[in-house]
Amino acid sequence: MPTLPPPRRFTIAERLTQYGADARARLKPYFAAAHVAYPPARVALVGLKQERELFVYVAGPDGVMRWLRSYPILAASGRLGPKLKAGDKQVPEGVYAIESLNPNSRFHLSLRVGYPNAFDLAQANRDDRTDLGGDIMIHGADLSIGCLAMGDEAAEDLFVLAADVAPENIDVILSPVDFRVHGVPRSDRPPPPWVDDLYADIRTALAVLPPRPLPPKPKAKAKTAVSGRRAPAGSARTSRPASGARR
Repeated sequence: MPTLPPPRRFTIAERLTQYGADARARLKPYFAAAHVAYPPARVALVGLKQERELFVYVAGPDGVMRWLRSYPILAASGRLGPKLKAGDKQVPEGVYAIESLNPNSRFHLSLRVGYPNAFDLAQANRDDRTDLGGDIMIHGADLSIGCLAMGDEAAEDLFVLAADVAPENIDVILSPVDFRVHGVPRSDRPPPPWVDDLYADIRTALAVLPPRPLPPKPKAKAKTAVSGRRAPAGSARTSRPASGARR
């Protein structure tokens, strides 16, 4: 049998040529609403496990983070709580960098999260854990083990945004819940002894970000003006009830 050629490998620049225009067009109205020029100076991505949402914040040259938009997380394995070892299928929890962009992901496009970070390594050393796992991605498609699957279109938006901003200007906060709204989630398993320190770090990172805007209230319907004229005799407004009718 003839040997099949290897699949084509794409560069980041080639992916930006493929998806950049459409992704930037989708992002444009959100940047206009946030009053931030594109591309922004910095980006913060907040992945919330319980809420199953990824919040996107952006900052202009003034450094003030502003709400941009949210994306639904289509798939994320595991439960609430930090990742401890390879194969536990947990999405990490903590504050991370974006290490790189993968234009040839098996799941369309992906952003590689910098797990394990210094905190993860320090606690693993404390607990005598060695194999912490890795390859944590924010990617396309709708299935995942230990990563955030966002769907292909959302992955294109995030990939293009990350490329235009540069990965070193992106912070990623992965949290069990939005601590600005909820308390520490209950768990059916005893948490690690250092989890309070972890969640304190996450709270600090979230505190500088504005909360999600409330949806606009529906406009009240205008009341119909009532005429001051008296209704003519015999009309429904002035006629007396028929005999036997209940008052």
